[in-house]
Amino acid sequence: MTESQFENLSLLPERHPTKDFFIADIFDNLPFKDDIASMEHPIFTLSKKKDLRDLEYRYGDVRISIQPTSDGLPNIFDKDVLLYCGSMLMEQINKGTIPPKTLRISSHDLLVATNRPTSGEGYTLLKKALDRLSGVKIKTNIKTNKREITERFGLIDKYTIIESSRVKKRMVRLEITLSDWFYNSIIGKEVLTINREYFRLGKALERRLYEIARKHCGKNPEWSIGLKKLK
Repeated sequence: MTESQFENLSLLPERHPTKDFFIADIFDNLPFKDDIASMEHPIFTLSKKKDLRDLEYRYGDVRISIQPTSDGLPNIFDKDVLLYCGSMLMEQINKGTIPPKTLRISSHDLLVATNRPTSGEGYTLLKKALDRLSGVKIKTNIKTNKREITERFGLIDKYTIIESSRVKKRMVRLEITLSDWFYNSIIGKEVLTINREYFRLGKALERRLYEIARKHCGKNPEWSIGLKKLK
């Protein structure tokens, strides 16, 4: 999807048009990467409400079983955390280093880079996203970097708040350990670049349709799929 095509959509406002000088220098040049496995298959719920369903997905030889946390299934907006972390790792890989699957990040930088609010509610939503990403239990035969994870796993293994603000009661710095399944997809370069305007798509369905189209269209001008299969 091109910049002009995004302009035809009702987008969220650009919440941080004037970034800190150093943040702007880093993130304006950071290509955002999305893992191919979750672009193609339904790993994330499209509901913003608490989704407590147990999901079973089968398509061809692909099998996915997803069990929610008490806070529900991770939604497609929670995926912003993985997009940010995966993109940071890919940046290191492209520079010739193999990064560990545990990384330390600034909560504020993540929120700004993914066009999320930096209000108190923004930090609360980020905390809930981390809880769902770490608490969900997934079992699938989808291989990443030619490896299948046979046991159930979360999308992140764990996270730790390593610094917080006593005054505003916000997470300042985080340590996030990615799951082997997701980490392997990054190490294997099983990713596609996405347009940063993706983070201005306010509807879950718009984000999901963009992912599917980006995965299957590539550089082709069009791609078709039956509505039954799309559902």
